[in-house]
Amino acid sequence: MSPAIALAFLPLVVTLLVRYRHYFRLLVRTVLLRSLRDCLSGLRMEERAFSYVLTHALPGDPGHILTTLDHWSSHCEYLSHMGPAKGQILMRLVEEKAPACALELGTYCGYSTLLIARALPPGGRLLTVERDPRTAAVAEKLIRLAGFDEHTVELIVGRSEEVIPRLRTQYQLSRADLVLLAHRPRCYLRDLQLLEGHALLPAGATVLADHVLFPGAPRFLQYAKSCGRYHCRLHHTGLPDFPAIKDGIAQLTYAGPG
Repeated sequence: MSPAIALAFLPLVVTLLVRYRHYFRLLVRTVLLRSLRDCLSGLRMEERAFSYVLTHALPGDPGHILTTLDHWSSHCEYLSHMGPAKGQILMRLVEEKAPACALELGTYCGYSTLLIARALPPGGRLLTVERDPRTAAVAEKLIRLAGFDEHTVELIVGRSEEVIPRLRTQYQLSRADLVLLAHRPRCYLRDLQLLEGHALLPAGATVLADHVLFPGAPRFLQYAKSCGRYHCRLHHTGLPDFPAIKDGIAQLTYAGPG
């Protein structure tokens, strides 16, 4: 390419970089820098974050552990976690609904797991599912460090589409009063239909879905709005540390099979 042609494209390139600078920064932090640090340290980012928690957070204090993870994400490495803004929405909804049994698909590092667990009513139970064994090992340690035992929070390692059919028989979950979908948005619709098909959603159950705007779950939202079995509401938020990137939590209330 000649210098003249390159110069002709320069204004366009500058315009795109300015307009999408937040997405560019997110790409650098979540992909490029993370991959470099993974190679240099031999540890995953979640493992590095847990090491930071061990030396800076108070054991048995889930609130302090969550604050420590937020600090790590803002000042050390971007964690791609739910963050405090969405976390407040999640905790408020869990406290309002007071589920006897809650289900989380996508434990990740355990951040949202702690949010749900600390908002459960007395005697409440949470089952959380994580497909990656190495990530699940970090989350398990974080959950126990926060003071929650296996009677309150049980972590299941496996693919959601394989775990859901076994929830009733193997894990004695007959109904999920509240469900958080926080794994892969492209799997939300499939797993919601699996929960329906296995009669795990009682009438009045609340289904929450993170990241429905970014990266987005359009088929899931279209189904929830058009099937006639859900009352839908969208809580608009931004990504942690990237408020200009708009995201949201979908809140579905199940009316029954109908």
